[in-house]
Amino acid sequence: MARYEVNPDAVAHVRRLIDARQYVLDSDWGEVQPDAAAQNAYLERHSWEEYAAWHLGLTDGAAEETKARHAFVVGDFRRVHRTGLIACVYRASEWRHKDVELAAHDLLQHLDATSG
Repeated sequence: MARYEVNPDAVAHVRRLIDARQYVLDSDWGEVQPDAAAQNAYLERHSWEEYAAWHLGLTDGAAEETKARHAFVVGDFRRVHRTGLIACVYRASEWRHKDVELAAHDLLQHLDATSG
């Protein structure tokens, strides 16, 4: 099983987006989560650093500047999705990636407090 470390730049980016009210509170994550085509389109116009800012996890041992390096996406490359954060908490918890789970949980709590 892959191991992940928390991406602190993504945590800071997501927090800034939440503070700027750039979020969606109610969405079907299965429908809005970026698929491979959306990821490729984003990478055609943005840097790997910008791409990474949407992913709370970094895969240990994966090569830099590859999609395999980035995990636990939380938005649609425009806004943070509450359902994306919930999915990250659930998936990280399910596979026992505790640091990513807690980072996503903290961001979810921040989103709820900000939007409440």
